[in-house]
Amino acid sequence: MAQYALIMLIAGIGVPMLAALNAALGIRIGSPAAAATILFSVALLSCLIVVLLTGPSAITKVTTAPKHLLLAGVLVAFYVLSITYIAPHFGVGNAVFFVLLGQLLSTVAIDHFGLFGARVTPLDTTRALGIALMAAGVFITQKV
Repeated sequence: MAQYALIMLIAGIGVPMLAALNAALGIRIGSPAAAATILFSVALLSCLIVVLLTGPSAITKVTTAPKHLLLAGVLVAFYVLSITYIAPHFGVGNAVFFVLLGQLLSTVAIDHFGLFGARVTPLDTTRALGIALMAAGVFITQKV
């Protein structure tokens, strides 16, 4: 479990870095959409390398997956396009603050109802308090 936590901590560190780097690229080249396209091209190449190294046959199974699962690609595109455009105007910290707030809210719903096949984790008083404290902490960091 510790290795999972570490990997996700590193992924979390990468989110604001992604926002700042891609926002700067968008400004440098004059197009947030072009910067996002470049980001996704690099990401696609990176993922293809991993797939080729770990099991290329998995790609063929996508045709049997429910089509609504492919909406994850639309969501990641929306995130990257919006953060690339908004961060230079709103600030990386403010933009990521609202992303984190949105993540906290959607996480509660996904876990509580077991949406998208997630393990059900009911929202109880303790969990609600913890999430409220996390949201307050994120809010405080942006007000100081």
